[in-house]
Amino acid sequence: MFHRSERLFLRPVFYEDWEAIHGAIANEATVRNLATAPWPYREQDAKDYVALERQPHLPNFSVILPGSGLIGQAGMGIDEETGKVQIGYWLSKEYRGHGFATEAAQTVVRIARLLGHKHLTASHFLDNPASGRVLRKAGFRPTGVIRKGFSLARGGHDPVACYELDLQEDASGGMDDDPNPLARVA
Repeated sequence: MFHRSERLFLRPVFYEDWEAIHGAIANEATVRNLATAPWPYREQDAKDYVALERQPHLPNFSVILPGSGLIGQAGMGIDEETGKVQIGYWLSKEYRGHGFATEAAQTVVRIARLLGHKHLTASHFLDNPASGRVLRKAGFRPTGVIRKGFSLARGGHDPVACYELDLQEDASGGMDDDPNPLARVA
């Protein structure tokens, strides 16, 4: 599945992406906010990531900024702590603060709705409040629950703030009113 948003192109993760992923993610500040990425993040970690088998109903995407290349990843997965469908994303440090994370998250929400998901969850480590702002802009609501979330790079569990989005209740999902959202999915 390929999807074009206003400024970004989200496409499946290809094996050939490993070098770009390694270069984009290889800083501790990024990796510490992810569940399964180790620190230090080695070339083999990127190769292992791109080789993962993907579930069609839980796609992951390389986030491409035309003219710049791969700037991050975004997608869906199962939260191992709750068993619920969650979204996640990360961007290379130099592309933060320009609305790209919000745009990628909104695009994943749109895709989740098109795939028939009814409910999404997300969380962010408390020391990463910028991710909470992204989630709210993408239509997620804070649940008020703070729980321990795992991060391999952190070496254990740290507090995360939990969010949810009912895709049936909130048809906009923080998105613009696109009269034909299927037209942008290939």
